[in-house]
Amino acid sequence: MNLADLYRDLHQHPELAFAETRTAAVAARELRAAGFETTEGVGGTGVVGVLRNGDGPTALLRADMDALPVLEKTGLPYASTAVADREGERVPVAHACGHDVHVTCLIGAARRLAAQREGWRGTVLAVFQPAEEVGGGAEAMVDDGLFDRFGKPDVVLGQHVAPIPAGFLGVRPGPAFAAADTVRVVLHGRGGHGSRPEAAVDPVVMAAATVLRLQTVVSREIAGGDTCVVTVGAVRAGTVANIIPDDAELLISVRSYDPVVRTRALTAIERIVRAEAAASGAPRDPEVTVLSSFPAAVNDAEAAERTRAALAGVVGAERVVDPGPVTGSEDVGVFATAAGVPLVYWLLGGADPTVFAGARTFDELRHVAATIPANHSPLFAPVIEPTLDIGVAALVTATHAWLAV
Repeated sequence: MNLADLYRDLHQHPELAFAETRTAAVAARELRAAGFETTEGVGGTGVVGVLRNGDGPTALLRADMDALPVLEKTGLPYASTAVADREGERVPVAHACGHDVHVTCLIGAARRLAAQREGWRGTVLAVFQPAEEVGGGAEAMVDDGLFDRFGKPDVVLGQHVAPIPAGFLGVRPGPAFAAADTVRVVLHGRGGHGSRPEAAVDPVVMAAATVLRLQTVVSREIAGGDTCVVTVGAVRAGTVANIIPDDAELLISVRSYDPVVRTRALTAIERIVRAEAAASGAPRDPEVTVLSSFPAAVNDAEAAERTRAALAGVVGAERVVDPGPVTGSEDVGVFATAAGVPLVYWLLGGADPTVFAGARTFDELRHVAATIPANHSPLFAPVIEPTLDIGVAALVTATHAWLAV
């Protein structure tokens, strides 16, 4: 199957975190066909392919596989109509973050590296990781003996499709992707009839006040020169209009680069939640739980420069840009930290280049990018070409930079 058709197939069949059984089977099938020693079920649904080509270093190439509980609205002929069970309810599922691009590009790179072995020496570890979106997928693979079973790499390489023009790549030394914490808050009220709020403690009002107050964490408690994002992504309470519920739930996403800033934000969130509950006369203390947490993805400076120089051979030096710190998060750094080796993780342009036709500088490109659907939008739709072709070439070329003959 050619890569474009493979991509469309993956896009039409998205799967949620730790349920990527079909996607994993496709990856395993393609790795075996290319000649990789292939193992499935690593860290749940993860897949690892090993290709040895003489003595030399080892490069780990990583792609994440999971999709999101999002209803796709792109209108594409290959749009997802998939649904899945999630926490007891049926939800739509779509590749709204572009992990189908990542899987396809790594399969393409695996094919090319296996077919053209004269240009490199060493070992390629092709890692298809589950559950990046919820965190824990990389850690699950490490905990399942990834490096004991398949060998420790000398570098970890990977890429993430982004709403910058196809034909551009973005590499940043140092902190490149933010740390991520997901916090669950349950506010306890006292239910009652909607016509008699005086006889109840309304957790909906409590939640509303808390959401508004949380907006001051970044604006009033984090220094202007520091980076932090606090987003309330879900508010759940009640069933009908005339019943005041007992409880309300908030799901909060926190992004940061500095551990001190992270601690300050999490501490402020818990203080505000408890204070708002007390101010509302809550009958008992709220529950504040960190559901998942993974650190910032930090690119090794020397490794990033080495890889950037190689990527310039793919798209031209003027099209390899520094995108600045990305407030999106990635657990790919868990692999590098666990192995004690450099990480280089870059952005792969996936947006229609014609949309950016009038832009002449990177700041202008960034301005246009802010106006088009981005990752996690139900309208996010990378263009198939040249995105796939460049994504494959970027992985292969970066691998050659580390496994040069």
